[in-house]
Amino acid sequence: MSKMNLGKTPGHLSVRLLKPLKNSYLPINHIPMAKLAKIKTTETDSSVDDFVNKITDEEKRADTKTIINMMAKASKAKPKMWGSAIIGFGNKVYVSPKSGREVDWMRMGFSPRKANLSLYLLSGLQNHTEALKKLGKYTTGAGCLYIKKLADVDVKVLEKMIQQEMK
Repeated sequence: MSKMNLGKTPGHLSVRLLKPLKNSYLPINHIPMAKLAKIKTTETDSSVDDFVNKITDEEKRADTKTIINMMAKASKAKPKMWGSAIIGFGNKVYVSPKSGREVDWMRMGFSPRKANLSLYLLSGLQNHTEALKKLGKYTTGAGCLYIKKLADVDVKVLEKMIQQEMK
């Protein structure tokens, strides 16, 4: 009545118990094995000061130092490099809502990219809707807040958002 079929599909090793149904078989049970993945961006021992000092644009370097001070004050944590270009604060275990995978991650962070300052407010931008109305010039995307320069925003509003992130 049932057959055991050991099948391989990309990312899965499955055991299927099959039940006959008019000249074909239907899977009764499918047990996928978790695909192990290594996160690309991890905390490093690289120097935050060295990274900041390599920023050639003076305004971006000054903005970076200001944001470091805001995030350090709010998090009561020292800044750490995550990967080669992200400055993170604090640590937490993040659980992906899609895959359920757990990874070690920062509580909040930012990256002084060429085009803008990318802020990673990991509680979600939906938690900052009222503050965003008062912030000034910014754009958003996939959990990130993008600011070209601090002169474009109300720094006091940004600082409150950063403080709120740690609650």
